[in-house]
Amino acid sequence: MSSDGNAKRKAGDWSKWRIVLLFLCSNLASIFLFSGPFNWVSLQYFHPWESPNRATPAMDELIAKLNQTRNELQLSKEFSQELSAQIEQLTRFLRTSFENPNGNAHEEEHQWGSWGKPEALTGELKEFLYPKMLPLGYNPSFGSDTIYASAGQACALFKEDTEKYMEYEAGDLCPEDEILAQKLLLRGCEPLPRRRCFPRSSPNYQEPYPFPESMWKTPPNSSVVWTAYTCKDYACLIDRKNHPGVEDCKDCFDLQFREKSRWLRPGGSLDFSIDEVLALKKKTIRIGLDIGGGTATFAVRMRERNVTIVTTSMNFNGPFNNFIASRGVVPLYITINHRLPFFDNTLDIVHSMHVLSNWIPTQLLEFILYDIYRVLRPGGVFWLDHFFCIEHQLETYVPMIENLGFNKLKWAVGQKLDRGADKKEMYISAVLEKPLVGH
Repeated sequence: MSSDGNAKRKAGDWSKWRIVLLFLCSNLASIFLFSGPFNWVSLQYFHPWESPNRATPAMDELIAKLNQTRNELQLSKEFSQELSAQIEQLTRFLRTSFENPNGNAHEEEHQWGSWGKPEALTGELKEFLYPKMLPLGYNPSFGSDTIYASAGQACALFKEDTEKYMEYEAGDLCPEDEILAQKLLLRGCEPLPRRRCFPRSSPNYQEPYPFPESMWKTPPNSSVVWTAYTCKDYACLIDRKNHPGVEDCKDCFDLQFREKSRWLRPGGSLDFSIDEVLALKKKTIRIGLDIGGGTATFAVRMRERNVTIVTTSMNFNGPFNNFIASRGVVPLYITINHRLPFFDNTLDIVHSMHVLSNWIPTQLLEFILYDIYRVLRPGGVFWLDHFFCIEHQLETYVPMIENLGFNKLKWAVGQKLDRGADKKEMYISAVLEKPLVGH
């Protein structure tokens, strides 16, 4: 017989034995689950690859156990389905191991394969991203025996920056790369990959001021690592309002300026006070969310009234999240594009001032509005505070808001006049109640 013939015969024999091994391993899992304590000693001398044609007592015992397992499977449909899922995953794992004995069992299905060959992922990025087998095997809550890393799909689009973000020594200090991390978040790489390094903190860190003093007192400069910001202390941030240039929330670090009077009293048809909004719901507002809340003055005002508010904020050239935490309220570092991290029908109030406006793509804004509706409990309120648009855009935004089916507790549309009436810039301010009976 030719060498090619011998090679084909050997390949065929190995293929047959591989199927036998897969079958045996799969059914051994069945035996282990359904037969209670297993007598592994009886199989320790059973080596079918050494004696493929010789029946042994161990083989007879194995066949008997397989028959017993088959009968038990027929008694329980639920157990049968769960076991079948486990056997299927075990079979897939073994098949992949045979076909790629030196590689990762999940490489062929890895979602980051578009970056090229799986080995192109290296270091901490690879350690984090690759699927991890659950130590206790198949978990019905997961519906799998594997857990996958949580990282935004856009991280794969920005390969260079994501790889740079994950370049560090495990167990060492993290790089000073806040600007890079925030840039990735804003471009949709959210959540970021986790890292195994320690965040930097100020070497002269001081404890925060006691509550309630902390709510209206500028925190110590030593509470912040200033590397990422133009200003290097809070005095500079407070003075920023006196200088030309566009900055996010330019004057809101000055707690003795306009922040001191925000939401205390009505200021015209578009300006609602916190007290009048709370009065609409007769003390049933207890917990909520402020989207894009700057330095969290809204949350502080609410806390003064025994209402707990979580504030989302980014660090646009300023330590907004540090400042919020120093005041004694909770910051949440997520972008406007992030699905709200709350379960359905749970919050009493969602507030947003200026952030929800016409700068957001129209379809994305609609997704956001529906997500706000989702997390509000029946009877909860959405306070849309100074939504900005151009006059002709009202034809788009008003129906979009009304289509959600909120009850209008307060509704006002008026001109934004700080840049002149000729600009035809408009504001919408509204307090909208989610119906007690849903859609």
